[in-house]
Amino acid sequence: MSAAPAPSLKVCGATREQDVDVLARNGADFVGLWHHVPRGPADLPEHEAAALAAAARATGRLTPVLVTFLNDPDALCGVLRRTGIHTVQLHAYQPPATVRALRARLPDAVVVKVLHVTADGGCVERPLIGAYERAGTDLFLLDAATDDGRIGSTGHRLDEAAAVRLADRLTVPFWLAGGLTPAARPAYDTVVRHPLFHGIDVDTAARDAHGRFADAAVAGLARAWRTAQHTAAPRPSPGGP
Repeated sequence: MSAAPAPSLKVCGATREQDVDVLARNGADFVGLWHHVPRGPADLPEHEAAALAAAARATGRLTPVLVTFLNDPDALCGVLRRTGIHTVQLHAYQPPATVRALRARLPDAVVVKVLHVTADGGCVERPLIGAYERAGTDLFLLDAATDDGRIGSTGHRLDEAAAVRLADRLTVPFWLAGGLTPAARPAYDTVVRHPLFHGIDVDTAARDAHGRFADAAVAGLARAWRTAQHTAAPRPSPGGP
């Protein structure tokens, strides 16, 4: 078997071209651009998301990802077409029907669906994983949901055993999120070795004390999470299963 590619690093919440520059020069692979994330501190109007997506593509390294709570397929397709973004992260509780409609309208899009995991290991989307995969989900993101219902950039860490149990139910790759830092890397050895592990998604850990993306913080994440070898699963095709 050939050597596995290094896991990818996705950093969410860019709001300035300077953010894009920091991520590109310090080892990030994907930049999450928030759009229609109610009360989200990094939420962007469509024209700003489009401008940052263009800046990300211009680096020759970063892939922009639209991170959204939008559920209407027509609205989602319109935003993706107008911004030129080809990867969309459905970060709320969008049903499999939304994925299916996106796949039908934009067959070349890459669709990421978040699975929300609570402190006790529960996941409201667990019974729907097969339906999401059949609908055309390319990638899942395992993220923490708080007991009071907050989702996205909560800073809460996932229990490794709960993450592995959920990952074992998947047939497509996954990103891991949830309060990840360089120091947290040893706590997730089993996750990193999972055949479907695709990389990590971070926000706060990539920032300095002033809340700005920082060279040292992003580079430290890239170093810490790229040290372990794992067996790569086949990468999802653009059209999904």
